[in-house]
Amino acid sequence: MDKLDSNMRWTSQRQVISEELKKVKSHPTVNEIYEMVRKKLPRIGLGTVYQNLDILAKLGIISKLEVDGEQKRFDGDMTPHYHIRCIKCKRVDDIFIKMDRELEKSAASCCDYKILDHHVQFSGICNKCLPKA
Repeated sequence: MDKLDSNMRWTSQRQVISEELKKVKSHPTVNEIYEMVRKKLPRIGLGTVYQNLDILAKLGIISKLEVDGEQKRFDGDMTPHYHIRCIKCKRVDDIFIKMDRELEKSAASCCDYKILDHHVQFSGICNKCLPKA
């Protein structure tokens, strides 16, 4: 992939950031991704990682999870799926259940929008925090 569009190149930094994010299932924050990427690119700056994550998310190569005032988290798995967040430790996990396209139809019938997609996030207490709850 040489060019993303006429003004944007596929850089080695974007490649490493994308590869490292796709290796993990933990939905890391910018700082966590920065620490992962620094092992391969020791001179990379935090701002560069942040900027490239935004670009990769806008291009649909990764997804940015914005969770109720918490730090943004990122997901390298672009297959359709939902997320669940622990209300105690803030951990985010994937839930692979069938996407509910009927929800999109219901939403479309109630408004003057063409529904393109939806995002659902479940909240709960993870198995590590449950004994403490």
